[in-house]
Amino acid sequence: MNILLLSFILIQYFAFSLANPSELVSAGPSPSPVLDTNGDKIRAGSNYFVLPVIRGRGGGLFPSNVKQNNTCPRDIIQESHEVQQGLPVVFTPVEPKKGIIRLSTDLNVRFFTPTICARETIWKLGTYDDKLKQYFIVTGGVEGNPGPQTVSNWFKIEKLGTDYKFVFCPSVCTFCKVICKDVGIYIKDGVRFLALSDTPFRVMFKKTF
Repeated sequence: MNILLLSFILIQYFAFSLANPSELVSAGPSPSPVLDTNGDKIRAGSNYFVLPVIRGRGGGLFPSNVKQNNTCPRDIIQESHEVQQGLPVVFTPVEPKKGIIRLSTDLNVRFFTPTICARETIWKLGTYDDKLKQYFIVTGGVEGNPGPQTVSNWFKIEKLGTDYKFVFCPSVCTFCKVICKDVGIYIKDGVRFLALSDTPFRVMFKKTF
């Protein structure tokens, strides 16, 4: 085999490989699944209470009108007492055909409620509150349709030791400049608001039905 023929074969091989990158790089393993309090994998479309891990600092989450006055509640509040579980939430991953909710993966979160406000309960990052110098998590987002128009509606679940936390750091828009920060609790006048924070809200997920 002469040098010209060998060079031609090598060029054809590398051209084919570059056109088919999957031949060179295999897909990495999927992120670990998020587990509920029973140790079961959390599934898209099922209902779960978001409960605090630390006892004595409030209960579950629910939508309410505190800072705002809307037909459908926009603020997301933590219950005052730990025995109160709030309203369950439903998770929808960025790839809706995926049935399991996994760590570090974009997802929508919405409260499950059989009321006229059922379509108004999707979590999103609210506008910056200049007075309080704070970003709050509110309802009124849009489910699905990942892209720059919906970038404020996507959250992730991450591990925090043996517990979990919510993070706002969407990946649905590769060219968008986004905030990346933990979701925590902001207390004002005794009310516990869900907000971006340097101190993450340690949570666990309890399946309802």
